[in-house]
Amino acid sequence: MMGSSMYGYGIWGLLLNILLILAIVWVTVTLLNRSGSGSSGDNERLARVEKDVEDIKKMVEDIKEKLDEI
Repeated sequence: MMGSSMYGYGIWGLLLNILLILAIVWVTVTLLNRSGSGSSGDNERLARVEKDVEDIKKMVEDIKEKLDEI
């Protein structure tokens, strides 16, 4: 059983396994990109995240000022 792979023996089996993995990765990436394209929800979500980040920065600065007073 040495040198055996899922689809055969030797270099051809190895190449076939690599091609199969690349095909699965390509299909997955394509489907993920297609599902995320053209949706305005992503833009709204991004705007909310940016607003939250700004709020968090402000809170951190306030906490830092209070700690400096103490």
